[in-house]
Amino acid sequence: MSTIGVYLAHPRPGSFNHALYRAVVDELRERGCEVRAHDLYADGFAPLLTAEETGTVDSAEESTDHRLALHRAEVATLDALVLIHPNWWGMPPAVLAGWVQRVLAPGVAYKLGTADGEPAGLLRAGRALVLNTSDTPEARERDEFGDPLERIWAACVLPYVGVTDVRRTVFRTVTDSSDALRAEWLRQAREQAAALLD
Repeated sequence: MSTIGVYLAHPRPGSFNHALYRAVVDELRERGCEVRAHDLYADGFAPLLTAEETGTVDSAEESTDHRLALHRAEVATLDALVLIHPNWWGMPPAVLAGWVQRVLAPGVAYKLGTADGEPAGLLRAGRALVLNTSDTPEARERDEFGDPLERIWAACVLPYVGVTDVRRTVFRTVTDSSDALRAEWLRQAREQAAALLD
């Protein structure tokens, strides 16, 4: 049985991001997966990395934050990750950026093996699915901004911790989308979550 972590970063319970989260979690559970589902805002995950937590290049300091310790222990056991969030200023919401900085720490998610800074990823999760919502048209995102979320997840973060198969879908534009289109997007999200198991 696969163990998959699903992480949602959106503060508004009625958002389409929440609908994506529920669809993905339901699909994976229906397929017999053990799902570790986390709504980071609802859970009250504290995003601020403390000076004590910065540790060394080889290992993160132990934390007195019980929730952080749980996330660090859990992420090491996952077979795949699903990250669901909006595109805000070409970045994930602060709670998810803080989750990355606090949870994917040295000694937990990677270690620096050489002086040139090349990391060795420690996570066993070989696959990740990133589902983004956006109100920026695709051509503008690509031509004017260079799709910064693609760079963040597929070049900077996930390969660094050992995830070699990074899949990403952007649902756009959300604000003016119809109910029928949203239903199709939810179907696609379920399909993509299921494909993590292939």
